[in-house]
Amino acid sequence: MGKKGRVFVRGLTSETYGLGEFRRKQLAVDRVRDDSVVVDDAKVAHSGDSEKSRTWWRVGPGDEDFLTQTIQVHFVELPPQSSNHGHGHQNEAAFYILQGRGYEIHDDKRYDWTKDDLVFVHTDSVHRHFNPYDETATALVVKAKSTWMFMGLLQQGRSGPVEDEERFGPREDWSRIWTPGVEDRKKVIGVADTTWENTPLGRVRVMSSPERTDARIFSIDAFELDIPAGSRSGKYWKMADEVHYVLDGSGYALQWEVEAEIAEKYYARVAKEPTRHEITKGDTLYVPQNHVCQLFAYDGTPLRVLSAQNRVFKHLGYDTVHFMEDAPEYEAPRA
Repeated sequence: MGKKGRVFVRGLTSETYGLGEFRRKQLAVDRVRDDSVVVDDAKVAHSGDSEKSRTWWRVGPGDEDFLTQTIQVHFVELPPQSSNHGHGHQNEAAFYILQGRGYEIHDDKRYDWTKDDLVFVHTDSVHRHFNPYDETATALVVKAKSTWMFMGLLQQGRSGPVEDEERFGPREDWSRIWTPGVEDRKKVIGVADTTWENTPLGRVRVMSSPERTDARIFSIDAFELDIPAGSRSGKYWKMADEVHYVLDGSGYALQWEVEAEIAEKYYARVAKEPTRHEITKGDTLYVPQNHVCQLFAYDGTPLRVLSAQNRVFKHLGYDTVHFMEDAPEYEAPRA
């Protein structure tokens, strides 16, 4: 597990073919984490922080109480008139601006952002965050870094010369091997770039998805969900795990484990009783793989959450969300 340094990819071993015990241990971990939980303070093997900026992790592959390495969650804080150090990595990152405003320099280009924007660090990007204003800026960062690392995409670090430079020829344009047209896609998705829609899940604004081909992100899907006071989301079942970050309000989630009955084919067996998880502003709520979930807002306070998941699940054939119950406010289109 690399206990002497930062864990980038977590190992999975077993003396038997069945991995039920590993899953049971994972599902036993507390799924709600608040501001008191700092699983990594970025003092080891992180190149981004400056003397003023601060980075800390909420969810990651090296967590002792292990939730997931499908998606990682951390925070970046920039005090007024500050910036962090520029660095580069192959993996993408999506960061939601919780407060303040500022700008990015990505590959020597400037991208401005403000509260409620979703900003993308693109593949193979040299990037740096700046806050030239008088208010602290804070971002919630979500990324699928372990997926990239597992696939061997690990060329990263601070700007500097190539080691053993005499072994290599002149510079070539790295973008020659990118997906055509990506440089024309948006790096910042603001409120004006989204539309609130009534869906079976509830009132949603999608910021990143496979259908949003104008957004320069391939690994993270993200949307906001707004649940009226005293109401609830749809009751949904999907294979991908996800993290909900509570932007405002309070409430709770019910989650039903789905067991695989392996007979002549796979059958899904949904737990009769759910687990209950209380959530409030600033919390992250984890929904494990292959679960049914439903969110509830307490009376008197709407519940607004940011949801993120690893898009790779959709490329593996799990691109459908099944609704066992629609949100109360949803009206299905008439035939």
